Amino acid sequence: MSKPTPTEQVTQYIAKMTPQVAQTMQAIREAILETSKEIGEHIKWNSPAFYYTGEMKAFDAKEYKRDLVVYNLRKNGSIMLVFPTGATINDTTGILEGNYTDGRRMVTVTDITDLQNKKQALQTVIKQWLDLIEK
Repeated sequence: MSKPTPTEQVTQYIAKMTPQVAQTMQAIREAILETSKEIGEHIKWNSPAFYYTGEMKAFDAKEYKRDLVVYNLRKNGSIMLVFPTGATINDTTGILEGNYTDGRRMVTVTDITDLQNKKQALQTVIKQWLDLIEK
């Protein structure tokens, strides 16, 4: 039996959630992946995570330059999207939250309706992040 692909691993992870949380997670996943063909997905830090798949200049792995966003499930069922290098984004939408010294920024999605309200801004921020990649 072969190991599931990274995409299959994300699908299996989401399938273990309650229906409402799974629906929101899947919708976020689709919104992120449809933003660019250069975004891949896998399980990292024990959660679904999205990353840049294209060519990049060499960098220190601790800089997390390839890592776009990772899910952080909250006890209340909302999903915090953690952008490890979010502080580098010139967020013209105002969707990114937090002012962490390590450069993280967050977007909280409470449910499918909240995602629909934030989807355009989320995709804008992802495109802004992709524009910063040193290729």
